[in-house]
Amino acid sequence: MDACRACGNIDISYNSCRNRHCPICSSSKQHEWVESQMSKLLPVGYFHLVFTLPHELNTLMLQNQSLLYSILLKSAGDTIKELASNPKHLGAQIGATVVLHTWGQNLSYHPHVHCIVPGGGLSNNGLEFVHSGKKFFIPVKVLSKKFRGKFLYYLKEAWETQKIELFNDAVELGFGNNFSNFIDLLYNKSWVVYCKKPFKTPWHVLKYLGRYTHRVAISDARIRNFDGENVTFAYKDYKDKSSIKEMKLSKEEFVRRFLMHVLPSGFTKIRHYGILSSRNLSGKLSLCFKLVGLQYILPDMKKYVVVCPHCGGGMKYLGTVKPEFDGS
Repeated sequence: MDACRACGNIDISYNSCRNRHCPICSSSKQHEWVESQMSKLLPVGYFHLVFTLPHELNTLMLQNQSLLYSILLKSAGDTIKELASNPKHLGAQIGATVVLHTWGQNLSYHPHVHCIVPGGGLSNNGLEFVHSGKKFFIPVKVLSKKFRGKFLYYLKEAWETQKIELFNDAVELGFGNNFSNFIDLLYNKSWVVYCKKPFKTPWHVLKYLGRYTHRVAISDARIRNFDGENVTFAYKDYKDKSSIKEMKLSKEEFVRRFLMHVLPSGFTKIRHYGILSSRNLSGKLSLCFKLVGLQYILPDMKKYVVVCPHCGGGMKYLGTVKPEFDGS
């Protein structure tokens, strides 16, 4: 139980299970993370990119999650960095925050990454800050081809070094030239990368990051009913003008779909590349701030302070409330 130091409002917070896949307990970590990112925001426009994979890779991804999720994140980050450094596009060292998502609205398995990219970066000679235009500076088709090449290069490398494991129906990929043929099939497909509308202000970037970085496969608010056997939940159908619909699944199928999106223990699903990576914060990012007339301040990693929902003041801990239990 907490009380607001300013207005006296009393609020009760449930004990945290500390599991990052819990839709309730992830909120405090989300606030801490967003606070730590505020100091990294440059006074430029920001773009939102989404990198997706062909569905033919789904089984392989599920069976090799830590390895292939890392390859997916790295491929997206490397694609942005490499193309941005080309003078034909921007000619600058740029940064990207890359976030892994594995689900669709109906809890289907759909691994993809969301990327937040600043509209500018440090010139290749390190002497000036290069601003991009209002539109994203790399054509989507160029992004798609480069991303496909990066991912399949790392995938082939992982196969040749025997890091990929195959189970059940996927075992046949290990026979003869089947894996090489599988790679060729993926090379011949068009991979989907798209760029959403740029954010209006850096504040909108933070608002977006807060919603997406610590999101889990489904929130409590979307679950409409559970009758003991079936779960009914709301989802957005993007193929039908984003209309809200309901889906009913058996409890076993609902749990099966949810568990597909539980990440491997210790896996880092949010990663920073280029000038936003940890090793470049005090050097290249700090220089970028200096070149645009600002000072970079290292993020304050203080523990997140609970904020009063009524007045925004700080809350103080009063004590623990034990719920009554009638034994039923």
